Amino acid sequence: MNIVLFDDPSIRIQLLPFTFTRPVAKIRVGILTIDEKWSRWITGKTSFLTEEYLSAKFPANHTEDNLLINGALCPDENLVHALKGLSKGSGLIKNGIRLALRTENANMSLFEKANLSEYEGNLTLIDQVWKIFQQNAAQLRADFKLITSGRKSQGVQDKHTIRYNEENIFIEEGVTIRAAVLNAEDGPIYLGKNSVIQEGALIKGPFALCEGSHVNMGGKMRGDSTIGPYSKVGGEISNSVIFGYSNKAHDGFLGNSVLGEWCNLGADTNTSNLKNNYENVKIWSYAKGGFADTGLQFCGLMMGDHSKAGINTMFNTGTVVGVSANIFGDGFPRTFIPSFAWGGASGFSTFQLAKAFDTANKVMARRNISLDETEKSVLKHIFESTAGNRIWEKK
Repeated sequence: MNIVLFDDPSIRIQLLPFTFTRPVAKIRVGILTIDEKWSRWITGKTSFLTEEYLSAKFPANHTEDNLLINGALCPDENLVHALKGLSKGSGLIKNGIRLALRTENANMSLFEKANLSEYEGNLTLIDQVWKIFQQNAAQLRADFKLITSGRKSQGVQDKHTIRYNEENIFIEEGVTIRAAVLNAEDGPIYLGKNSVIQEGALIKGPFALCEGSHVNMGGKMRGDSTIGPYSKVGGEISNSVIFGYSNKAHDGFLGNSVLGEWCNLGADTNTSNLKNNYENVKIWSYAKGGFADTGLQFCGLMMGDHSKAGINTMFNTGTVVGVSANIFGDGFPRTFIPSFAWGGASGFSTFQLAKAFDTANKVMARRNISLDETEKSVLKHIFESTAGNRIWEKK
């Protein structure tokens, strides 16, 4: 069965800025991205039905037997059982949301003619940006069970590392740990292949450190957090998700936040995740074109791919940063920073596309990845389509 993960347009816009640069199913929540979860639950490769400008990088594959699945949907045993039982031309919906369809042609229009049944079970649907960190602990536990089932951990070899509830700690090959504390009493700890935990780090589960990533000396990982592959983190992190290839290497607090790929937070950058009056946090909604109530007391920073913050940057509660923005200077910048913004509390100008390409090329080269023409085309589309958010350009 061929798995095709589709972007529901009404959900995709709610997940900006992260879906500017990826299909919905490429969002990381738990240890794995959503598409990686599906490829493990239903063995096979996944592909994507997404925006046209992203399709060159994330193409859709078609066969004679396709299972179209909503890319915001996280799998579980009951849901997978229901999907495997679908016959061709039949599908599932939940409260009007299209969940899945089995079809001979990977075409969304076939939902209109399909025999659709209401799914009666519970769902985990990542349909708002804050649900990425809100659902992370539960998804981390589920992914931990999925990844480690029937496998044996490499174990902790360092005699100076303290472990609590070691049976809930899983270590892949090539991991290096020195004089750290690993506390898995409240949830699992997963350390990916060739990851590194340096001296004095404090790790509290649920926590995942993916392949090739580092926790620097003295880092305090407070739990419910995922550090995606090839990232470096330090300071204090709580209930946050870093998709991958991003750095928060120095002191400073990151809480109830999500960072995309190729981001960097300078030394002593801090995020506020709670308002002084304890009111619900409102954040910028691309769907609304204004600020929307999250219903949460705790919500920090949402930062899109390729964005950066200089040293001592202060992000107010519920700040949304677009793609390829560069923030620096004293004071609190505004709580919605558009894509390709350059500046801070004193004002913004436009980070021009040629300079953004140059920076991205240098950053990606550090991970031996090139900024190819496909990547440039995606960034160019984002630059042009988000011009209306850069209000200073209209003056």
